[in-house]
Amino acid sequence: MSKELHIIGGGLAGSEAAWQAVQAGIPVVIHEMRPGVGTFAHQTGKLAEMVCSNSFRSDDDEQNAVGLLHWEMRQAGGLIMEMADAHSLPAGGALAVDREGFSQGVTDRLRAHPLVTVAEGEITALPEDGHWIIATGPLTSGALAEAIRAETGAESLAFFDAIAPIVYADSIDMEKAWFQSRYDKGETEEERTAYLNCPMDKAQYEAFIDALLAADKAEFHEGETAGYFDGCLPIEVMAERGRETLRHGPMKPVGLTNPHQPDVKAHAIVQLRRDNQLGTLYNIVGFQTKMKYGAQTDVFRMIPGLENARFARLGGIHRNTFLNSPTLLDEQMRLKSKPHIRFAGQITGVEGYVESAAMGLLAARLAVAEIEGRSLPPVPATTATGALVTHITGGAEAKTFQPMNVNFGLFPPVEGLRAGRRGRKDRYKAYTDRAKADWRAWLAG
Repeated sequence: MSKELHIIGGGLAGSEAAWQAVQAGIPVVIHEMRPGVGTFAHQTGKLAEMVCSNSFRSDDDEQNAVGLLHWEMRQAGGLIMEMADAHSLPAGGALAVDREGFSQGVTDRLRAHPLVTVAEGEITALPEDGHWIIATGPLTSGALAEAIRAETGAESLAFFDAIAPIVYADSIDMEKAWFQSRYDKGETEEERTAYLNCPMDKAQYEAFIDALLAADKAEFHEGETAGYFDGCLPIEVMAERGRETLRHGPMKPVGLTNPHQPDVKAHAIVQLRRDNQLGTLYNIVGFQTKMKYGAQTDVFRMIPGLENARFARLGGIHRNTFLNSPTLLDEQMRLKSKPHIRFAGQITGVEGYVESAAMGLLAARLAVAEIEGRSLPPVPATTATGALVTHITGGAEAKTFQPMNVNFGLFPPVEGLRAGRRGRKDRYKAYTDRAKADWRAWLAG
């Protein structure tokens, strides 16, 4: 059998998998259908294109599980984290990136590597032999999804994911908006002013909620049901859950002071985060939407400061497909019925850019070991990477399996630590200290 590793999908998971394999000296073929075959959400044929947000979320590796996952990937020489750091933007305590520069950086690095071949074209059937990783993400093509469904005999599981709109910075009224990160968080002035804020009084907020609820929205096809992932709910769905829901979510007004009216406390605040290095584009934080395009422009221009907003991209909604991994994959991330095929990324049921890339990193390392005729010890479940793979390959309840972000609830408890909110800071630090030691040991082994 050839020692070449084939990867279907050039997203974040596929790109990270390719990098890990070639760093070990294994030649890789990345099969990417874009740009010849497009998707609803992608706009280019570049590798590692980010479509929903430009944020990798918290970079705190002592108090946050996704920050810990960042740390683990950096320790493993991950390309995704290297490029994220190289193209980072001010975002308070979060790691946000210039999505164009990030994607171009990943693409250039992989295409320049002598062991990487990028084969453009759609794969429509499951391969019968060789070493393969399927990292096609939540927008797996219909033909390949049907082939997977036919092989597994399982009904496809799906949820609907929504994309937030992006606004041109020069169309924002700065006599109403202002720069400030919540609670002035950040070590530099640039970080403390990483967000644009648009305030609403109570009357404006109530009118905005009314408009959201009444707006024309995208309809689902017959037979489809909407099982949204809670971390990416459309704002209309949040509004339907209660008129105050948005005020306690993406529009919460705490930790911010309007310099235009410092003595007036806003009833709600819409935040926008820089989307590119030039600062010409801003995405509306937490404003994923299923409103139709015409309704979006009408409703979003009700936000003070966005009355004349011009949109580089409007929001949208798409169907995300993922495996029932606890029943279909083994502990090596292999398809039980065809063990020469591994799965990685969001199609496995992890949620988030970093989580997807981490599963690509792990799948590649497992594949490399198999190609070289050796085996890797299981990744400790005490690490962020190990907690995720344990969850998707057997830790989760198969009957109720849903996409999951990394979180400390997936980690085994640390013995001797008291429970309860008062001890949370100490508990999280204990989780990360243990994880770092165990991850270093696993990498060294």
